[in-house]
Amino acid sequence: MSIVDDIHFKRTLRTPSSERLLGLLSTNGMEHDAVAVDLHFLPSGVATGTVTVLDGGGLSQKDIPALLERIDDDFLPGIDLDQGGVTFTVVFARSAESFESAQSS
Repeated sequence: MSIVDDIHFKRTLRTPSSERLLGLLSTNGMEHDAVAVDLHFLPSGVATGTVTVLDGGGLSQKDIPALLERIDDDFLPGIDLDQGGVTFTVVFARSAESFESAQSS
């Protein structure tokens, strides 16, 4: 069993052509962010995604193939990673804060 199997995905945004997911892992009963995924479904029937692996989240370079396969299996029905229907960009990054724009008065 891989650490990737322990990731709990939470959908944070969904549009007709894209979605954003946050992958959480539990350590000592506390959930923490491990990976962020943005998926975009193109009119041609293929998908492209950005996978941001967060520093300190518990995932390493060796986990990436299993992570991409899991994302493909769980969130890309009808699109197959092994058949060339999806392209991923994988980024390793430190987590920052979430920023939200404020309404002008």
